[in-house]
Amino acid sequence: MRKQIHVFYSGRVQGVGFRFTAEDIARDLRITGWVRNLRNGQVEVVAEAEEEALKDFLDKINQYFSRYIHDVDIKWQEATGEFKEFGLRF
Repeated sequence: MRKQIHVFYSGRVQGVGFRFTAEDIARDLRITGWVRNLRNGQVEVVAEAEEEALKDFLDKINQYFSRYIHDVDIKWQEATGEFKEFGLRF
C-alpha cells in the first residue's frame, strides 16, 4: 500500500549533505516527493512510496546521519499521488 510521510529532522542536519543524500536514497528506492532546508535549522521531507520502501528510506537516513539527528517528527498519511519524482525544494 502506498503511503506518504511528512518528516521534520532536527539537530545539526543542515550543511552536512543531508538533502543530497536523501535525494539519492529516495531515487534509488523509487520514492517520490521532496526535501528542503527550513529557516529554523530543520530539514523537511515529504515522500511517497510503498510503506516498506519508506521504512527503508527512514532507516537509511538514520544510518547516514544518526550522529547529526537529535529529533525526528514523522507523520504517516495516505499517498496523494501528486509527485512524479523526488527532488530538492528551496
